[in-house]
Amino acid sequence: MSILIDEKTPVIVQGMTGDKGTFHAKEMIEYGTNVVGGVTPGKGGGRHLDRPLFNTVKEAVKETGAEASITFVAPAFCADAIMECADAGIGLVCSITDGIPAQDMMRVKRYLMRYPRDRRTMMVGPNCAGIISPGKSMLGIMPGHIYLQGRVGVISRSGTLGYEAAAQMKDHGIGISTSVGIGGDPINGSSFLDHLALFEEDPETDAVLMIGEIGGPQEAEASAWIRDNMSKPVVGFVAGLTAPKGRRMGHAGAIISAAGDSAAEKAEIMKANGLTVAPNPSEFGSTVAKVLGV
Repeated sequence: MSILIDEKTPVIVQGMTGDKGTFHAKEMIEYGTNVVGGVTPGKGGGRHLDRPLFNTVKEAVKETGAEASITFVAPAFCADAIMECADAGIGLVCSITDGIPAQDMMRVKRYLMRYPRDRRTMMVGPNCAGIISPGKSMLGIMPGHIYLQGRVGVISRSGTLGYEAAAQMKDHGIGISTSVGIGGDPINGSSFLDHLALFEEDPETDAVLMIGEIGGPQEAEASAWIRDNMSKPVVGFVAGLTAPKGRRMGHAGAIISAAGDSAAEKAEIMKANGLTVAPNPSEFGSTVAKVLGV
């Protein structure tokens, strides 16, 4: 089993006809993702990568029954593209786009909250690698061949560290049920906690690897939730042990600005709440293997 997406999930690609949309949509199709169409305003009625094109998400949903979307839309227009998905009834939208203004993301979050919880769009990203359920479906930009299908869930703020974890686990013969890149921005669509709850309910996920970064309270909040609600073992890691305070480290969200934001503090919080903490990125695979007893 998996969370969020599987081989049946009908997917549309917003911005499909651009160079990046074309490249990654082709990769997703070759992986086996059920890509049913693309959305590029002004190009509706045409075809691209042997898939129909639509002017709006609403048209695409009506004609294809799409349930998920991935956005390859420029930062200035991406907030509108995400809100268009919510209006059209798309249940899941994954935004790869980097550089969306924080003010736009605040507007998106408020907009999504207007909908009842049972009809609310789940957003993953922005500034993320996407989602992959190995052997089933890929909704993102990750190298699909490094992911082995299995029973460990992965949630990561860092796309690259998510790849590293997948490769190491594959070397240990450990597979992944679903890997979710939630993105490195300070305001993202969904948090560690949102996906931990889904993994806890998934009968075919036995353990979870949670990869965090400096900056923000998400890791601490997730650790407290794990202590009180999670029955499955969770391995944690926080990147940025040597990061100086007040200096941004690549990601917009990776900046230490308050007590509890540093990697060392977050790692201690994880340990205090019962997580097993990987000592460094080169030990993701071995730490997960130890927790699983393999």
